[in-house]
Amino acid sequence: MGISRDSRHKRAATGAKRAGYRKKRAFELGRQSAVTRIGPKRIHPVRTRGGNRKFRALRLDSGNFSWGSEGISKKTRVIAVAYHPSNNELVRTNTLTKAAIVQIDAAPFRQWYEAHYGLPLGKRRGAKAQEAAAAEAKPKSKSVERKLAARQVNAKVDSHLESQFAAGRLLACVSSRPGQSGRVDGYVLEGEELQFYQRALKK
Repeated sequence: MGISRDSRHKRAATGAKRAGYRKKRAFELGRQSAVTRIGPKRIHPVRTRGGNRKFRALRLDSGNFSWGSEGISKKTRVIAVAYHPSNNELVRTNTLTKAAIVQIDAAPFRQWYEAHYGLPLGKRRGAKAQEAAAAEAKPKSKSVERKLAARQVNAKVDSHLESQFAAGRLLACVSSRPGQSGRVDGYVLEGEELQFYQRALKK
């Protein structure tokens, strides 16, 4: 039969059954869902109406995620699907869709923050980590120190976000459509939105 996206088979608002006056049309067709999973990148191009193309992502393992309050984006690894507003089965199978809440690697964002502000982010545990941090500290010129000092005035990070940096994983929301664009892009959760999803994950 095929997947059809028409509404002619549905009843009218009054409950009346509509008369069938034509067969299915190509412009009403639907396709199988992509069911994008986490894994080595695998994308299939699909020819669509008008000779256009969609990029059906079957497997993806990384994407561009933005940190809104800092105004930066970094390419980072997607680790797992943590929560999905529509279906828990998508969490169990690690299926990537728009609006999925995923765990991403915090390292690219932490490295940028430490280079930009000259401050550590996320408490590194153990004496070895402190020794390594001291060894990494390079002498800076006076102009660089002044620049960092000016930036550090606005370097405050939310405590909920800082605890995630300490764990090395950030919660992010997917805002692209992997089955249509072949990409998994999104934004890091912050503020009330982050707290909402943290509460949802505890339930």
